[in-house]
Amino acid sequence: MNPWIAKGRQWLVGAVTMLVFLFVWEAVVRLLHVRPITLPPPSAVVDELSSEWGWYLGHTAYTLLTTLGGFVLSVVIGVLLAMMLVGSRWFEHAVYPLIVALNSVPKVAVAPLFVIWLGTGSEPKIAIAFLIAVFAVIVDAVHGLRSVPQDVLDLGRVLKGSTLDFFLKVRLPCALPSILTGMKVAISLALVGAIVGEFVASQRGLGYVILSAQGTFDTTRVFAAVFMLALLGILLYGSLAWAERRLTPWRRA
Repeated sequence: MNPWIAKGRQWLVGAVTMLVFLFVWEAVVRLLHVRPITLPPPSAVVDELSSEWGWYLGHTAYTLLTTLGGFVLSVVIGVLLAMMLVGSRWFEHAVYPLIVALNSVPKVAVAPLFVIWLGTGSEPKIAIAFLIAVFAVIVDAVHGLRSVPQDVLDLGRVLKGSTLDFFLKVRLPCALPSILTGMKVAISLALVGAIVGEFVASQRGLGYVILSAQGTFDTTRVFAAVFMLALLGILLYGSLAWAERRLTPWRRA
């Protein structure tokens, strides 16, 4: 079967499932006469988004930028740390327990500290997004760098390249599938981190929209912001999945 046809069928099945879910939601709300303050129907959410689409788009763009900032930082620093952890046993024993300990701390508990240290701009949101996402990149990158086949390692040593060349031309390409897997996890976590940062202190972003709407019991606006978050998460994850297929075509089988 043509891969494009198979992919089209997958998207069609997913779209139909989503439409059925929304139809059932709308029907249940109307048949049971559920109050909009408790659970608004999807039609009300669509009306809310269509009436103020520019306003929602602006907040979505702000959340997207902070998410991408934290994600890029997590990938760059996470891969560098993974290379150092794999390349130095001393560094692994000294630093890895600290990384695990930092990851074990609830990020909501330290989020106010980033506001104190970095202010109320986009910097604390990016920092929180980075802190939540980086551990996934480190774990998968370390796993990939250590999963290089032994015959490939032997070939690299026979060629007698420098340590940097060995990492960049042997270990890193072999670890690319694992790194991309960690990136797909990290992009979702970075989105969560950006929203956490906006909950703590922000005047922009979808997290701010949710928090302000909650204060006025505007449930429809909360669901509209959540819908935009879900759409943003799907687009970000789908972009990385597309990049993964292009960068690692040998994994399609």
